[in-house]
Amino acid sequence: MREPGISRARLESLGAGRFRISGVLDASTAREVLEQSAARFAQLKEPEDLEIDLGGVGESDSAGLALLIEWLRMARQQHKAIRFANVPAQIEALARISEVEDLIGGTEKGEKNEKNEKAEKKSG
Repeated sequence: MREPGISRARLESLGAGRFRISGVLDASTAREVLEQSAARFAQLKEPEDLEIDLGGVGESDSAGLALLIEWLRMARQQHKAIRFANVPAQIEALARISEVEDLIGGTEKGEKNEKNEKAEKKSG
């Protein structure tokens, strides 16, 4: 059983497109965090990219992974890059099993690959 107050996930804005998540990120909290984040992401200035620090997440399940994937979709729609820091081992394991680990942990690498492809198209 979880301690009172720990189960609630919290989205904290650190400014300049940076956010921190703390608490338990599961089916009972992911939807609320998604709703909060959608409103906050939409308020960002156009050039601001997103960085989400998950170091404060104590527990997570597949809903946490689904939330990260939804954030990737939202970032693409808003033409923003997104980077996840301190992804919990539980989410990394689920991403590996689901074969989406490159999306979650390899976001920076994916961005570099896209930039390389664009550069190759321009030169070729």
